[in-house]
Amino acid sequence: MAVSKIAPPRIVYYADDFTGATDTLANAARAGLRALLFLTLPTPAQRARAGALDCLGIAGAARAMAPAEMAAELAPVGAFFAASGARVLHYKCCSTFDSAPHVGSIGQAVRSLRPYAPNPWVPVVGGQPNLGRYCVFGNLFAAAGSGGTVHRIDRHPTMRQHPVTPMGEADLRRHLAQQGLVQIGGLDYTAYEAPEAGQLTRLQALHLAHPDAVLLDVARPADLVPVGQLIWRAALQQPLLAVGPSSVVQALTAAWAANETPLPAAQANPPIGPSKGPVLVLAGSLSPITATQVQHATSFSHVALDPAQLVNADGAYRQRLALEVAAALQDGHHVLACTSSAGGSPAAGLSIGSRQLALACGEWLATVLNHTSVRRVGIAGGDTSSLAVQALDAWGLSHLGQLSPDQALCRLHSNVPALDGLELMLKGGQMGPPDLFERLVRGAA
Repeated sequence: MAVSKIAPPRIVYYADDFTGATDTLANAARAGLRALLFLTLPTPAQRARAGALDCLGIAGAARAMAPAEMAAELAPVGAFFAASGARVLHYKCCSTFDSAPHVGSIGQAVRSLRPYAPNPWVPVVGGQPNLGRYCVFGNLFAAAGSGGTVHRIDRHPTMRQHPVTPMGEADLRRHLAQQGLVQIGGLDYTAYEAPEAGQLTRLQALHLAHPDAVLLDVARPADLVPVGQLIWRAALQQPLLAVGPSSVVQALTAAWAANETPLPAAQANPPIGPSKGPVLVLAGSLSPITATQVQHATSFSHVALDPAQLVNADGAYRQRLALEVAAALQDGHHVLACTSSAGGSPAAGLSIGSRQLALACGEWLATVLNHTSVRRVGIAGGDTSSLAVQALDAWGLSHLGQLSPDQALCRLHSNVPALDGLELMLKGGQMGPPDLFERLVRGAA
């Protein structure tokens, strides 16, 4: 599958949901990489339009898929990578690694993509300190909100009771073994203090004993350089598959900077200014952090979306509410629509499957945008973001700037003039400060 004669990217990444996809995009762009996120596998025309890229992203929804569906989704991604000339195929998973054998299986992702990466070593990077995620001796810890208390992931107040993929195991080796990666070793962060030759010797021994994958601790920001050096050294020998959150890209860019590998000059994005018109926010089923952000969204008119009626097949409720919200936006009001109450209590009907509800939310959003011109939109929730953006007639996202250290604002690329240039925030349940939605209105320095 030849994509173009453009110089190959260094990294191709597939993100298992759209919120994570934009975090990786932001990290690549802020490090100076020429980066673009495609919303599906790019056509030759789209790839040519994007020009030379160092980091090419593909936003997906594998996090919400069963194994057979994942296999069908990822095979074309693997073939695209193999034809791209890139050295690293990054399967971008959530920084909390929430996944299960039956849905969003990271093990299934490895089985699907590994045949397209000739290097037999599969590094799994655990931890992303800038998001409050730390992997120590193979065990994952995560902060509860931006700057919040750090918990072992199986004791995290939100992740231990995630509605779809609750995390009941903190040792990522055991967690991934349940998904079929039985022979997985671990290189703990203390190994990075040894000379590089010693790190390589230990890594080779681990790979021989644990051929499925090797988990690499990231417990401190300083760990990113040695992790990136290990991955890039191997990738230069043979293209490889790497698994983990955006810290995979962080590690590679940190290693390149440490080794003075030439990169394009980083483009300083201007601060995010105030919105030039009304803002629309769509929040899927609410995590406690998103619920707090909803409570702080005092500039918005709040609209409750009834999940049971939203998924109704005849679509009459979706259409009526979409027209009401479009009218409010045309009158200049900021609107926040959510499927739970502002206090975070589930609205009636949240026993509905999360994927079914996310699809309905996406169709509703597309209807609103078809009836009014909005230039800044926020979507909260991983599944909701993935499926809502897929409902739009768009093909790519580029990085505009940061609303907060962990939350990017992106530019939508579309062949539809009314959508092209839309400013879009995609927010995971655990991301962002309490006033995040207000920052969409007033901007962020």
